[in-house]
Amino acid sequence: AVVSTQSTGGILLVHGYQRIDPDLVKPSMRSEIEKQFDLIASGRANFDLVLAHAVSTFQAKYKYFVENTDYMDQLFELSFTKLSETGKSLSKCGRCTRYMKLISQKPMRLHCKNCEATYKLPQGGSIKLYQGNTCPLDQFELVVYNAGGKSFILCPYCYNFPEIEDMAKNSGCNKCPHPTCPNAAPQLSVTTCQTCDEGDLVLDPNSGPTWRMSCNELKCTCVVKIFAGAVRVVVSPDTDCEMCGSSILTVEFNPEKTPFNDSVSKITGCIICHPELSPLVELSRQQFKRRRRGRGRGGKGRGRGGRKPRNKEEALDQYFV
Repeated sequence: AVVSTQSTGGILLVHGYQRIDPDLVKPSMRSEIEKQFDLIASGRANFDLVLAHAVSTFQAKYKYFVENTDYMDQLFELSFTKLSETGKSLSKCGRCTRYMKLISQKPMRLHCKNCEATYKLPQGGSIKLYQGNTCPLDQFELVVYNAGGKSFILCPYCYNFPEIEDMAKNSGCNKCPHPTCPNAAPQLSVTTCQTCDEGDLVLDPNSGPTWRMSCNELKCTCVVKIFAGAVRVVVSPDTDCEMCGSSILTVEFNPEKTPFNDSVSKITGCIICHPELSPLVELSRQQFKRRRRGRGRGGKGRGRGGRKPRNKEEALDQYFV
């Protein structure tokens, strides 16, 4: 037995075709073309003429359909909610400075009603606003994606339309090579990921006081807990460890709760090599790999074997050449 299932969308689609051009859903049009095929097969009709006539007919019908799609929209609006009327306001659009709405239904995305633009987001997690900070490239407000303990900051526009040559589509700020943005990889990248060997472990600036680093490869699930209870963790992007090549960090605790010797509250050193910092990392020193030089650490100058820029002005010069 054949079971027929009819969805609301399918029924509305058929009614829309009938309202605009009934021939599109009636068998008469196909039947007429089949008759022309029979005439071609029997030698009573010319193939080129039949083809030209069919193409001309469908072109005219397509043009007429496009000019009258309002009838279809009216039918769908009776049963479905417009995208612009769903969701809740979350972050500002960098183009019009109006608030965009977060559409939480799958696929999750942001929609700007004023610009009539939709920006897709990473799936399978939650999205929230990131402190009202904006992307220096396009002025879109940044958001935070969180899934299973792994989170990263992203710009809705750069995630869909990267404005930097070396940045892949569907990437967060933790893979952006911008040389001066405080949320980009050069400012927060710490060391090589020991799980996938493809990405870098990047400090999550939004994770305190339960600080963590996570791999900036989206498919990698590596998350490393570090310095639980610290009041401040800062990466020194222009200073590397001479032993392993990892970035130097400054870690500060409340003086009354410091785990450091001699009641010291602040230490600057390597997360892998420093004798008082490494025990506060979830993974042991043996599980870390030596840092790959120049990966995700400052754009074109350093990423291709060049020397480290002396200041921000020089970094920008190297980056935008």
